[in-house]
Amino acid sequence: MPNPKKIYFASDQHLGIPSHAESLEREKKFVQWLDQVKQDAEAIFLLGDLFDFWFEYKKVVPKGFVRVLGKLGEIRDSGIPIHFFVGNHDLWMSDYFETELDIPVYHQNKEFTFNNKTFLIGHGDGLGPGDKGYKRMKKVFINPFSKWLFRWLHPDLGVRLAQYMSTKNKLISGKEDIKFLGEENEWLVQYAKRKLETKHYDYFLFGHRHLPMEIKVGDNSTYINTGDWITYFTYAVFDGNKLELVKF
Repeated sequence: MPNPKKIYFASDQHLGIPSHAESLEREKKFVQWLDQVKQDAEAIFLLGDLFDFWFEYKKVVPKGFVRVLGKLGEIRDSGIPIHFFVGNHDLWMSDYFETELDIPVYHQNKEFTFNNKTFLIGHGDGLGPGDKGYKRMKKVFINPFSKWLFRWLHPDLGVRLAQYMSTKNKLISGKEDIKFLGEENEWLVQYAKRKLETKHYDYFLFGHRHLPMEIKVGDNSTYINTGDWITYFTYAVFDGNKLELVKF
């Protein structure tokens, strides 16, 4: 990483809820953040749930979000790498970002190394012990047959149905997960500690929990949750030496 370049991480914007007006306000704020960080960004990582719902029909994507999509395209065209990890709300993302924006899309955790620091990065859903109900449901959602069936719904009906489920189904919305459970009960903390049994990572970076957290999981290892852009408006930044949480 050349000085004074930085790497930025953000997640859980959930654009689309709870109303068009409120979502648009948050979208504009997130675009302001993108405009700010592009000034010194070496790379930008989006850790999932950028949208509260996303599905790619063969010729159709959900209406809206033109400001953030345009800004991502502008930043990527300027030469700054952007990496996108799907979350549980946009897990039906396919190749739209890759073909239209030249942004790679990851469906699993991925390892990166910056300045000799190792990172394990992902959205965070379905990892660690427990959460069996959501894990079973996710297997159904990512099944190719399920996606094939959903594709036969007219977009006006399919998107409306998915948006309703996204907000009403607690397994999907995660409404019961947005409170600190205590370090010993935070399942991403437990996941990180188990991963350290077989390999060292300097940082574990996840979203999904909607809570900005920084927790030591080993002598030289830290778990950071990037929070959200609904309540906290937080993100993580790595300056080549340290990784920290920042509020926008």
